[in-house]
Amino acid sequence: MTSDAKRIEQLRREIRRHDYLYYVQVAPEVSDRRYDALFDELKRLEAEHPELIAPDSPTQRVGGRPIEGFAKVRHDPPMLSIDNTYNLDELREFDARVARTLGDEPYRYIAEPKIDGVAASLRYEDGVLTLAATRGDGRTGDDITANARTIKSIPLRLALGRSGEPEEIPRLLEVRGEIYWPKDAFAKFNAARAAAGADTFANPRNAAAGTLKQLDPKVAAERSLAFIAHGFGAVEPMTCNSAFEFIAMLKRWGVPASLHACLCDSADEVCKFIEQWAEKRYDLPYETDGAVVKVDSLAQRRALGATSRYPRWCIAYKYAAERAQTVLRDVSFQVGRLGTITPVAHFDPVQLAGTTVSNASLHNFDQIERLDVHLGDAILVEKAGEIIPQVVQVVTAKRPKDAKVIRPPGKCPACSGAAGRDEGGVHIRCMNPLCPAQLKERLRFFAGRNQMDIENLGPALIDQLIDKALVRHFADLYSLSAEQLTGLERMGEKSAENFLAAVEASKNRGLARLLAGLGIRHVGGRAADILARHFGDIDSLAAAGADELADVEEIGPVIAASVRQFFAGKQGREIIERLKAVGVKMLAEGGATPAGEGTLAGKTIVVTGTLENYTRSEVKELIKNLGGRSASSVSKKTAFVLAGVDPGSKVDKAKTLGVRIINEEEFTKMIGKSSQPSAFSKSQTDETADG
Repeated sequence: MTSDAKRIEQLRREIRRHDYLYYVQVAPEVSDRRYDALFDELKRLEAEHPELIAPDSPTQRVGGRPIEGFAKVRHDPPMLSIDNTYNLDELREFDARVARTLGDEPYRYIAEPKIDGVAASLRYEDGVLTLAATRGDGRTGDDITANARTIKSIPLRLALGRSGEPEEIPRLLEVRGEIYWPKDAFAKFNAARAAAGADTFANPRNAAAGTLKQLDPKVAAERSLAFIAHGFGAVEPMTCNSAFEFIAMLKRWGVPASLHACLCDSADEVCKFIEQWAEKRYDLPYETDGAVVKVDSLAQRRALGATSRYPRWCIAYKYAAERAQTVLRDVSFQVGRLGTITPVAHFDPVQLAGTTVSNASLHNFDQIERLDVHLGDAILVEKAGEIIPQVVQVVTAKRPKDAKVIRPPGKCPACSGAAGRDEGGVHIRCMNPLCPAQLKERLRFFAGRNQMDIENLGPALIDQLIDKALVRHFADLYSLSAEQLTGLERMGEKSAENFLAAVEASKNRGLARLLAGLGIRHVGGRAADILARHFGDIDSLAAAGADELADVEEIGPVIAASVRQFFAGKQGREIIERLKAVGVKMLAEGGATPAGEGTLAGKTIVVTGTLENYTRSEVKELIKNLGGRSASSVSKKTAFVLAGVDPGSKVDKAKTLGVRIINEEEFTKMIGKSSQPSAFSKSQTDETADG
């Protein structure tokens, strides 16, 4: 084994160990920076030695190519639901049924907080993750393996037991648990969506379920989901007699499981556990909506059996959703960067889920109408998913005689400009593109870390720059002088100098970051990066038609229409021209040949099937660097189809349309390049034909 191969194996073991300490033991030993350094070193070495890349390497979590759909998975044994109860008397009745069935046998329970996530099953064969599936209807679920592999707390390979002997791990192991979106990660993601002018997710559970249904694993990789085990399905061989003992073994193998599971010798101890966690649950990093109580002995579970829907050996106690009654005092209207006017409820402060709450978004005016809420109403407020406050009901019996109807504003509350409803939508927007409230939000977003990254351009400075009419356009930032800045509050000469240096540095962020910062509707960081890489420069992108844009992989008609609308509009063109005039660079990073130059200039090419000397990403990059454009579907505008082995239906469509079809040898001659083996062989990459 070479020194690099040894180092790769060492890094993989070390990273897996740190993952175990972080996700299973919740006792990290290294800083995030140190962990990232180890991970980056492993990525670099694997890039230099692609023949050493393994599917269970920590680097292989980033998400492969999008899948076409979800295969169905049969659960054997079935993943049954758990019967619920909302009061302790019914829980004691459950205990009495257990006692009657087991007779004089002593028994005990496992009690643990109930995670409000998405039930999932993980299948390991000889210690390697081979399948992940949703619960579905309990008997059949969806294959979500591609998305599950992106979840860092799910081990791709199980760790050896304490003795280091591989036979400690069963040949077949089906782990069952919950996939969830941690509270902090969910709140951070929602804040980023709000800053981008996108609708926020209502609660972590539904958002996690939606994430797992995404066909593109890269979406799941960006959302920081997590997994905790609470049970198992098929296990061969099963060496434990106790579920509590088995969960402890899962932890030793590197599978996260509840740190708060407790053995209880009686129903009284279970009730005490439930009461203790009624408040403590708010401190957990995940949502909980109750506690699960299960008989510990596996033999006794078999004796108790199951109905067609529920096991008779477990029950879930559900906490009532915490609500508080208060009085709605006022509704204000906030203007977002896309002009969306959002009603916000302000009410007498109440305690919910351990925090004081005094306001909540009413989302839109249709929601106000559905609730029939008036100023002065007694309202019920709860935290959706214990995180986001929302008004859920009006106590109409307590409506005062002087309660006032809440009417949508006829004009923008910030600039008094015209306001109108989206065509076919539920939002009311300010129609004034020069609205200062919109400009402030757009400027905050433009300067954000993932966009133009202008350090020290915070809300207080933005407010001053706009209120004093020093900035009325993105481009105005690049014309500010030190003299103008030092006249502002808390802005001395050194601060002004640092700020101007940050503004100057932002000119070189590249096309992708600029596109992300412009606030084009539906264009986030990933879409911006795809468009920048595909078109290479702002002029080529601006000249692209809606069909051409929609044909770019992962873009589609909605984003295409929005991009086309931006560049076709007077305001969009003015933004680009003014930013060009102040020196903002608008080229993609990398060495793509500008449009109109290169061997394949102006040609739209579709690649299908498996090529001998190129991976799919390599040939697409080559086409782009030679001035061409790689498309995912065949049309009359297609110059030719490059067909490899097993090309699929795209060749048939090309024949129907009379589009030229060439093989890899003809392509090599066309571009004037000798056929050389690729740096990546097909056995070393999971990219496959999309034909």
